[in-house]
Amino acid sequence: VASAKQQGTELLATADVVVGGDRPHDIRVHDDRFWGRVLSDRELGLGEAYQDGWWDADRLDEFLVRVFTADLRAAIRPSPSLVWNVLRGRIVNRQTTSQAAHNAEAHYDIGNDLYLRMLGDEMVYSCAHWKDADDLASAQAAKLDLVCRKLGLEPGMRVLDIGCGWGAFARHASANHGVRVTGISPAGEQVDEARRRAGNLSVEF
Repeated sequence: VASAKQQGTELLATADVVVGGDRPHDIRVHDDRFWGRVLSDRELGLGEAYQDGWWDADRLDEFLVRVFTADLRAAIRPSPSLVWNVLRGRIVNRQTTSQAAHNAEAHYDIGNDLYLRMLGDEMVYSCAHWKDADDLASAQAAKLDLVCRKLGLEPGMRVLDIGCGWGAFARHASANHGVRVTGISPAGEQVDEARRRAGNLSVEF
């Protein structure tokens, strides 16, 4: 931890960021595990450590501008101890079936109302295609149709949708391209909602 903290502190200093400083873009570290996580997982580790409350800053935007402008990612030097910690983390944190179910429950089984307000009526949890769209619903429909066309779907085909979410792709593909879709998800509330919305389409969840 000490070497990771030293290296991380030195890297931040090159971006004019001081740990425990009093400027808006300086950061406060609340958990020393922050250092190893960021050095091993880079941007992902930085974001997840923030979510976990391991660090914060008064002005995240100013902090991030400095970090990315200084290209700190390229300056990280993997030490033997850091490499070992990364490997150990990969081994210990294997995504087993039970772990995947736990993660899905924690992220998605928190009630559908939030996602309905955030994602719109079709509850599509991925980026939209805005090329010729004027609103979110049109952009999401355009994205779903683009995916179907890229897959070359034809009537009578069978499609397996792994990580089907609330079933938007399955419904769109079945209704507009005549395919039969089986969707699977480890999140129980997603599956229940997908089934509720299925109607008479050739979809199952």
